[in-house]
Amino acid sequence: MAEEAASDTGPIDQSLPALRRAWLLAPGVVAVAVVLAFTQHPAPSLAGSGLGVSLSLAVLIAATATLVWRAELAVCAVALLGLIAASACLVWLQPNGAAEAGFFVAVAVAGIRLPAIPSIVVLALAAAATVPPAVHADHSVGKFVGTELGIVAFYLVARFARSAAEAHEQATRLLAELQASRHAEAEAAMLRERSRLARDMHDVLAHSLSGLMLQLEGARMLSTQADPDGQLPPALDRAHHLARAGLDEARRAIAALRDEHLPGPGRLEQLAADFEQDSHVHTSLNVSGPARELDSEASLTLYRVAQEALTNIRKHARPDRVEVSLSYDPDGTRLMVRDHARAATVTESPPRWDGGGYGLTGMRERAELLGGSLSADRTPDGFRVELWIPA
Repeated sequence: MAEEAASDTGPIDQSLPALRRAWLLAPGVVAVAVVLAFTQHPAPSLAGSGLGVSLSLAVLIAATATLVWRAELAVCAVALLGLIAASACLVWLQPNGAAEAGFFVAVAVAGIRLPAIPSIVVLALAAAATVPPAVHADHSVGKFVGTELGIVAFYLVARFARSAAEAHEQATRLLAELQASRHAEAEAAMLRERSRLARDMHDVLAHSLSGLMLQLEGARMLSTQADPDGQLPPALDRAHHLARAGLDEARRAIAALRDEHLPGPGRLEQLAADFEQDSHVHTSLNVSGPARELDSEASLTLYRVAQEALTNIRKHARPDRVEVSLSYDPDGTRLMVRDHARAATVTESPPRWDGGGYGLTGMRERAELLGGSLSADRTPDGFRVELWIPA
């Protein structure tokens, strides 16, 4: 808007190629009129009417040169007035010459280079300046009207050229801004993709590796003593199972980046069963409300939040049981993961959920990207993680 206002209060930018080519035709037209003036009577001389012709030609040339080389609004306006006055004098002195072209040049240059109101003033002066020479030379009404219509037509074409050039300039500027916006959008998309990859890989690796470390620690302790009950082989089998499951999860996370085989609410039952098998903690899943189809990002977020919550329970808590509940509410979908521990366990070793880990940060980021929210709070006998995603 500022640039549009500027173009309406001063000469238009002379760097526009189309307009430069247009108004640079003016010197050529004036040059032809000057040459033809030497073939008319009275011819340019230093005495009598010829002196008037000579002075008029001098002013005509000087005004044209000024229009070519100077761009200031005031200078341009003075040069146009001189061009009109010189043309009127030449038409008066040489009625059959080509000096009327000066009027056309003046209104065309004014239409291109001046704002609307000053250019209309120049148009009115040019139209009025043709009247005295026409009356003096006793021109016919048809010739007079033709000259006036020609002046108006030249002015309108010039204004249209100016408007077209301004529109082209604005389109070029908007195109540059669009390209910059697309570049910024591409960079933002790249950063979002990096964050998504970081969250997915953290969720997968933290879940699988924490369980694997727990099983390997148990196997290490069993390996230091006699194994009359045969507990070591099952512990190693569980560690092997967790390692394979972690590898499968990593592969699924990579596929999820391409939106292939995204895990979702349908896999919560298996997730709870695997957690119960690996941690020997009773884990229940409760689903309420009419199930509905969720988009890929919402489905993945539900699964990853449940996965991360169970991972943190394995790492930081010693619960007796874990509850996973999924509720399809009218206004959204709610997931809650809650662990329950014995009172003595809570007193002796409370869960260490300080909210500073990347896992909890990643869960919150997932929820906020979908317009939802995530809360993580202590309870009297454990900890609760609750995710809400709007419908």
